Amino acid sequence: MNKVLMKGNEACAEAAIRSGCKSYFGYPITPQNEITAYMSKALPKIDGGVFVQAESEIGAIHMVYGCAGSGVRCMTSSSSPGISLKAEGISYLAGADLPCVIVNIQRGGPGLGTIQPSQADYFQATKAIGHGDLKIPTLAPNSVQEMVDMTVKAFEIAEKYRTPVMILADGLLGQMMEPVSFGNIKNNAEVYPYGANGHGGKRKKNITNSLYLDALVLEKCVNERFERYTKIVEAETDAEFDKDADIVVAAYGSTSRVVKSAVEMARAEGINAGVFRPKTLWPFPEKQLKEATKNAKAVLVSEMSMGQMIDDVKMALEFKLPVEFYGRQGGFVPNPVEIFKKIKELGGKY
Repeated sequence: MNKVLMKGNEACAEAAIRSGCKSYFGYPITPQNEITAYMSKALPKIDGGVFVQAESEIGAIHMVYGCAGSGVRCMTSSSSPGISLKAEGISYLAGADLPCVIVNIQRGGPGLGTIQPSQADYFQATKAIGHGDLKIPTLAPNSVQEMVDMTVKAFEIAEKYRTPVMILADGLLGQMMEPVSFGNIKNNAEVYPYGANGHGGKRKKNITNSLYLDALVLEKCVNERFERYTKIVEAETDAEFDKDADIVVAAYGSTSRVVKSAVEMARAEGINAGVFRPKTLWPFPEKQLKEATKNAKAVLVSEMSMGQMIDDVKMALEFKLPVEFYGRQGGFVPNPVEIFKKIKELGGKY
């Protein structure tokens, strides 16, 4: 199978196009700019392709709302503070049951922070992406190839459950170059029947809406949406992990690759360590984590943040195992030696 060398951002954009995404709305911000640049060049060459650089992140997400409401496959991307500006629009999309893909190539914060990689948007993506009762499936790639694969998957999940889906990556994944294969990506995009796209009086009008002044009607809509969320938890939760480890190191995205090297160093010294990597951050893979830790003495969580996934790890384990944290901030990526030292410390402690 032929492979090409591409940046993570560019690979994500190409995968979206091959999946049938013809509409992109965005606004420049580092370190995700290659997605916007790639789309600006590629989409106008496609029949029916639409690229719009909006006046702001707020404008971009509401353009996505309009496009998704017409029943057309669409996406947007940004980096951390830009996603914050999109939060209201994401809530509107969820409230109107509209599918789309949102890519967050994280940078450090709070505020403008840095243009260097971070994983400090975990809470935002999984706990508070917008106001109201909503969840959005959140996928966490750890390679350029997975930037491709999870982009394809994101569109499938979005349209199957009529929900926004987020790809939560970081500046390291967005900027690194690796060989990737696009395989046989199927362009199965279509104009969906719920789209408010004109019909010439041939069917009942479709209405795109998230405003329900009748409390009973709104409650019914929210309950129906959470029934779909239950199906997502049952069918889409994903993780990979080592079995029967004494010390389990949990990490996602770029950090999980560093953790894998640290675990190999630990094993070379006779420490029975293993990796737990969630591929979905919401739904969080609770059952898989319990399987990975059934013989564990302790768990180490490593992130490029002050520790956000650690809460989900503790709750999934029902606080029955000691859980400790090692992370770096400010744009630093933990290195294998640092994590190995922490694994060794836990091995002696527990």
